[in-house]
This record gives sequence, structure tokens and C-alpha cells, in this order.
Amino acid sequence: MDLANLSAFIAIAETGSFSGAGERLHLTQPAISKRIAGLEQQLDVRLFDRLGREVTLTEAGRALLPRAYQILNVLDDTRRALTNLSGAVSGRLTLATSHHIGLHRLPPLLRAFTRQYPAVALDIEFLDSEAAYDEVLHGRAEIAVITLAPEPHHLVRAVPVWADALDFVASPEHPLARDGTVSLADVARHPAVFPGGNTFTHHIVQRLFESQGLAPNIAMSTNYLETIKMMVSIGLAWSVLPRTMLDEQVAPIALPGIQLSRQLGYILHTERTLSNAARAFMALLDSHAGSA
Repeated sequence: MDLANLSAFIAIAETGSFSGAGERLHLTQPAISKRIAGLEQQLDVRLFDRLGREVTLTEAGRALLPRAYQILNVLDDTRRALTNLSGAVSGRLTLATSHHIGLHRLPPLLRAFTRQYPAVALDIEFLDSEAAYDEVLHGRAEIAVITLAPEPHHLVRAVPVWADALDFVASPEHPLARDGTVSLADVARHPAVFPGGNTFTHHIVQRLFESQGLAPNIAMSTNYLETIKMMVSIGLAWSVLPRTMLDEQVAPIALPGIQLSRQLGYILHTERTLSNAARAFMALLDSHAGSA
């Protein structure tokens, strides 16, 4: 079975289009179509239904997809295992990370890593933590440095590195910041701007309100913490932000007895052979575990 054809099949399944697959693989759309035609001819099945611009997997395509992942992952594992025999820390390290961690936590570590291992080519993709999680699960990233899920997948090993304190915040002129001590019920009555409903941080904050029988008044949501900070700073709503992002633009809301935090760290697939480069990067992260 042609591995290039399998890669094209996976790319179409994930992007939902032949053009999207072409952009990902740096190929023309006719080249992608040719690869799929060859794979369909080899397997003697139709893999995609094309209804106008809609591209969906057929029953055969749905059956092939997990096996295609497995085939390519086994091949990648074999390559890494053979490369590791040399003991050299070199080659490409595919790393996924969130925008926040990539901006606020990783720069000094990446600087130290590239100086110590100049033969490693870093391939860094900035994604939401939840999307980075899927990159590791599907074998497209060897390691991800993200906000850890409250309940990790059984095929994922999650290693905490930093405890990230979270604070309720509002603009300095907001009533919640001016009124001194307030309760969570007081906060719930005011409009909030929240991280997107699919994010791990959203679930952490939501669970706090649910534990007290409350529901936050979510007026807006976005996955970008810098955008949330801007919306809070101009007085549109309150929110929850990492303490590391607080400055004179936003003010913490005094909530006695409430301490909120999330775990930042790295994840890897438990059934994947790690490259020497990934092991070296993990060791660097482990050396910073518990740091501020």
C-alpha cells in the first residue's frame, strides 16, 4: 500500500476537502485526486462521497481511517527506534503547544534546548490545548506542552510541570473590583467573558460555579487569553486569567476562600516510541517542574 496515498487520504479526512489536503501536504489538488484514485483502485472501494463541495467518508473510508493512522504510526515508530540506536540527539522534533504557554513559559526552555542540541530541527505548531491534545493522540505531534485535561485520555501520559494560579479579574473601575470582598454569587450576576466552551480552563471554572449551585452569566467567549484580557480591561465583563498575566490593566476580584488553578505540562502517547530529541526535551521540562 502506497504510504503517500495513505497520507493524502488522512489529510482529506481531517481537513474535509481535497484543496485543504493539498495545502497541508504542499501538493496541487489534481495530485491529491490522483493519489486517492490510486488508493481507491488498489483497494477496489470508494473512500469518499463528493456532493458538490462536501467531501465525506464512505463506510469503507471510515473503516480505513483508524487503520491508516495505525500503519503510518507504526512506520514512524520504526524510524524513530532505528534512529535512536545511534544515541544522537538530532532530527526533527514535532512539538505542539498553546499560544499562552508558547508566549509565557516556553521561550527560555526552547532557547536552552536549541543551544544544547543544535542538530534538532524544531517543528512547533501553536494550537489551542485541546487541538494539541488531538495532535498527540493521532500521532501528528510527538509531544505537546499544554493546559492538562482534568481527565486525561487512557492512551495519554500527562506530566505536570507548572501549577498555574488563576484569578478572577475585572477592570479597575468595575464594581466587582471596587466593592472589596464579594461572593461567587455576586460575581455570577455580572456578565463574563469566558474561554471557549471546549477549553479545559472553561471546564475548570464552570465546575467551581456548579459546585456552589451557580451558573456564570457568560456574555462572550474566546479561546485567546490576550483577547479576554483586553475585553476585561475596557470594562466589558469579568473573567478568569492566569496570575502571570495580571498588570495595571486589570484588577483581581477579592473572593475569600476561593483558590483556582490549572496544571500546565506535557503529554505524550503511551504507545509511541519517542525520539532521542523528545526524551531530551522531556528531561528539560522535568527539570523545571514546580518552577514559578
